[in-house]
Amino acid sequence: MEDDLKAILEQVGKDIEGIRTAAEFEQFKARVSGPNGSFTAITKQIGKLAPEERPKAGKLINQYKNALQEQYDKVLERLEKERLAALIGPPIDPTLPSPDAGPGSLHLLTQVRDEIASVLRKIGFVVADGTEIETEYYCFDALNTPQDHPARDLQDTYYLDSDAKIGNVERKEDERYLLRTHTSSVQIRTMLQQQPPIRIIAPGRCFRRDTADATHSANFHQIEALYVDKGVTVKDLKADLDYLFRSLLGPDAEIRFRPHYFSYTEPSFEVDFKVGHLGKVGSDWMEIMGCGMVDPAVFEEMGYDPNIWSGYAFGLGIERIAMTLYGVDDIRYLYQNDLRLLSQFS
Repeated sequence: MEDDLKAILEQVGKDIEGIRTAAEFEQFKARVSGPNGSFTAITKQIGKLAPEERPKAGKLINQYKNALQEQYDKVLERLEKERLAALIGPPIDPTLPSPDAGPGSLHLLTQVRDEIASVLRKIGFVVADGTEIETEYYCFDALNTPQDHPARDLQDTYYLDSDAKIGNVERKEDERYLLRTHTSSVQIRTMLQQQPPIRIIAPGRCFRRDTADATHSANFHQIEALYVDKGVTVKDLKADLDYLFRSLLGPDAEIRFRPHYFSYTEPSFEVDFKVGHLGKVGSDWMEIMGCGMVDPAVFEEMGYDPNIWSGYAFGLGIERIAMTLYGVDDIRYLYQNDLRLLSQFS
């Protein structure tokens, strides 16, 4: 009996290596351990043995039964690994370059920001940057915006915990931190750090408590400009904005100024534009941005003599320009990371 059991186990060890599927394994197992299998046939011989030989034979059969089960477990483990490998694919080497179909592209807002910056660089502007977390001084006080101004209302501005300490952003004891409502704070920081002449643009993200809809968002992107020098006039402001919009929208673009009020410019203007080739979007005057001559009170706060220096500032929303240029009719689309939209501008 032991010779027969040994022969079966050896044959199983040889044949089992050729099994490639679970179905093949079940068929093979049935031929060995099934009701009519070769191993089962030997176990049935115990009943024909003398009573005193049966315990020894039973122990022997159990030993070979366990050995068979080990063989079965090995092949089942191998088959499971092969199945998972087929699903997952070859092992991944994390040090290799990504197997993506191709490189990504800049977001539409980034493209428009870079295009505006490129246009303004050609007339001498340089990019300045600043923190998105600001103090009331840089965001409001230095910009001639008093405590009772609506822009400083809790319902209009995102203020931070009064006990917060934010990195190296210094503040006075009675000041609050806030998420900047415009990038004009970058202009203030620049003027405090250097003397005129100054010609900077400040692109960046801003935050206001706006209810999200097709044209409003609680966070948005601006690009503001500041030009300070001797003898700067409204004529310079109008000429540079004409150049900017004709560069962005085409040579038939027109702009006009309407009187307005901003606390940090005087005189102040709203700017409307019109451009024929944009069809219905550009067929009539549409408000696009605000601008004005820097208020002398701001210069005095910066330590500049307004009798010597003059300058202009303007700011426009990058989303508004992107929507106008590319026909996007809902600002929320620009933040949803929908490839159906973004891939059109790649």
